[in-house]
Amino acid sequence: MEQLEFASKKDSITRVIASSGVFQIELLEHVGENDFSTLIEISKHLAQEYGEKAILTKATIHKYFNKKSSLPFIARYRGDIIGYIVGVPIEELSSEPWARMDENFGKYNTLYTYAFVIMAQYKGNGYAKMLKRVYLNWAKKRGSIRFITGHVQVGSNSLYSPQIKIISRIENWQNTGKTFEYYRRKLRPNGTGSTVNTPPHADTI
Repeated sequence: MEQLEFASKKDSITRVIASSGVFQIELLEHVGENDFSTLIEISKHLAQEYGEKAILTKATIHKYFNKKSSLPFIARYRGDIIGYIVGVPIEELSSEPWARMDENFGKYNTLYTYAFVIMAQYKGNGYAKMLKRVYLNWAKKRGSIRFITGHVQVGSNSLYSPQIKIISRIENWQNTGKTFEYYRRKLRPNGTGSTVNTPPHADTI
């Protein structure tokens, strides 16, 4: 029994949500220690744009990927993890001033896209779009979630959508020397349970 419990902590528990040939997307129900190093290595692809804080640690994996309230997915190519996306309730980011200032903070109706990355060599094949589309569709399935928020660098053409509103700008985001915009995407028009059509998205949000 102890041996089985030990193994479960080492191995990730996932569920295949979508697949296309050699590519598939899995819902992460629990990240095991065997996948920690891979996720951390992939997160280094975010550091140049988003700063060193974007690099995962064992602590942040446990905090943001392994919480029931989070929404994490991984992308695999020929069985290898090549990217991930994870959304967390903005209430989990209470130490961030911009999160506490969000008008929906405390309403538990908003997921913040904590991280979204596809390794550079796999971009341009539509994998990032597929991953983001699955993420948004599953967010819509959570009846309480009405909004998705996140940060992107100023000038990102991926924000041009009638469902997206720019909330604020942050200078020198995470000490990168770059200006980022905080956006909000409406998942449900006028607070109804219906959903909106989701166009393809760029890799950045």
